[in-house]
Amino acid sequence: MQRSGATVADILDRLVGFDTTSHKTNIPLILYVEDYLRGQGVASYLVPTEDGQKASLFATIGPEDVAGVALSGHTDVVPVEGQAWDSDPFALTLRDGRYYGRGTTDMKGFLACVLAAVPRFKAAKLRKPVHIAFSYDEEVGCIGVRPMIAEMGTKLPLPRVVIVGEPTDMRVVDAHKGPVRWQVDIAGRAAHSSMAHLGVNAITMAGLIIGELARIEAELAARTPDHRFEPPYPTLQVTTIEGGTASNIVPVSCRFGFEIRSMPGLDIGAIETRIKQFIDAVCLPGMQARAPEAGITVTRKNYVPPFGTPEGSEAVALALALAGQNETFAVSYATEAGLFQDAGAASVVCGPGNIAQAHTANEWIAVSELEKCSQFMDKLADWCAA
Repeated sequence: MQRSGATVADILDRLVGFDTTSHKTNIPLILYVEDYLRGQGVASYLVPTEDGQKASLFATIGPEDVAGVALSGHTDVVPVEGQAWDSDPFALTLRDGRYYGRGTTDMKGFLACVLAAVPRFKAAKLRKPVHIAFSYDEEVGCIGVRPMIAEMGTKLPLPRVVIVGEPTDMRVVDAHKGPVRWQVDIAGRAAHSSMAHLGVNAITMAGLIIGELARIEAELAARTPDHRFEPPYPTLQVTTIEGGTASNIVPVSCRFGFEIRSMPGLDIGAIETRIKQFIDAVCLPGMQARAPEAGITVTRKNYVPPFGTPEGSEAVALALALAGQNETFAVSYATEAGLFQDAGAASVVCGPGNIAQAHTANEWIAVSELEKCSQFMDKLADWCAA
């Protein structure tokens, strides 16, 4: 894993040391990466948030007039609160061939391999460029990558291929599910519980809608299975609910959230329309006959598209060649790959580490996984120079 200058371990130690939990700033990490790249003679372009507390980073190594291969990863990590760690989660610790620390697998290990390979890319006299695309707030809905993608094709080049380095054990992933999340807000009318006929019970209305969601969930589970995924069908879950004021008051409000883990080809728009039509036909007439001010709103809070590559994908072919493999896989977790692909960049997912270690106490990545990823980067340099 040795590179000219800093090693993968050196860089990973620095990256893990930045607490980039999604609700905190990632700017110190981004400034470190920007400074590191500057030292290698590589300029960075930042896409900051309006308040300047977070930023994505894009950089190009090699010719700037040719579409290249982007190495994409997110800088944020999930919280450590409530987890029992055996060592400081923000201090890299090596034990028995494993590096422990928050984000080692998801996904600072990949970022470290990319950065350690920069001298190799610089020395290779690339004919096709390598782009570096580091984002923020992936863990809370792939938020940060979207403004960066929006600038591709204008201020930034649109990559020819994007390799998203989420943990796959360096296996090539060509499909994944995508979460879609909604919030339902129900406004009824309060009344004394002894005079329930004067009120509109928002929790009862929520129960009716949740019953329809349960029917949709059963229909999704009965679809023709795609056994590349686990489970082999789209899932629907009510994930949060709150409502009511006191045991002697007809509940005036209720709010709940639900999520669908979509699969390629699932018509999310049709499902959303069905839910709204159910509300209009079953819930609202009775509610508003008693309380004209009553109402229900359904708001789509976040959408991460499911990912599936077309037959003959250049991104998949390249990743298979670089990884020395001939088989692709599908996963049930989501990545930024679908967003890149929807923007017109052929995409694939392949990175070091196993998703089973992500988000856990004592998160770790095997040294051998980082070595495999570094070999992948060496082959990418050769391919881009050919």
